[in-house]
Amino acid sequence: MKIWDMPKLPAPEQLEKQMRILAALDLMMCEEEWLRVHRYDSAWSDDETMGSLNNGSGDVVFVVFAPEGAIIKGFDHESPYSPHAQEEYGTWPGIYDEVPEALLHRIQDVAFTHEDVTFCIWWENGNSAWHSSEYEQPDGWEDGANFLLGYLCDSPEGYQEWAQGYFEEELDLAAVSAVFEGAEITKELIASLNPERDAEEALEELEALGLLALS
Repeated sequence: MKIWDMPKLPAPEQLEKQMRILAALDLMMCEEEWLRVHRYDSAWSDDETMGSLNNGSGDVVFVVFAPEGAIIKGFDHESPYSPHAQEEYGTWPGIYDEVPEALLHRIQDVAFTHEDVTFCIWWENGNSAWHSSEYEQPDGWEDGANFLLGYLCDSPEGYQEWAQGYFEEELDLAAVSAVFEGAEITKELIASLNPERDAEEALEELEALGLLALS
């Protein structure tokens, strides 16, 4: 087992808040759920919440927040670590070997496609860092972590820049900043971000996903 430090990630509590903010922004910017990159479900199970990234090109990240800590499973479909890139289909040897069983169990739901993994990291409660298993990593091989976790914009300016490219819309930085700062999400705030969005519908969906209160 080794400490994970590339790329840098905040502790689970801050990471979950960050994913909630990004999911709320995507929801307000985009009516179609399947076109959103950032997603979050506050009631994934009785004792879990779940955030995810899906870039629509076959690359996904799932983050499960549970009583034992948090676990991240990422899949870059072009990575040589992909099970689809092996001569015999299978998870790259060692990726899951040192994951604590209580956390590994959290990503074995069929929705997570357990075998499709190119990197896996975790943070157990009581620890002070993210960890990953020790396994063979050939020189020059990319597991997709830098690429995929780069979608986790950690500032209003970062999200504004990314979203203007993705949604092809000019975003109001003050409105984006208000969401990052935990302001109450209102019809007026939604209109500032996306005047074409049905604000009532967006508010209903935000409430259903547990995203109305972000502070």
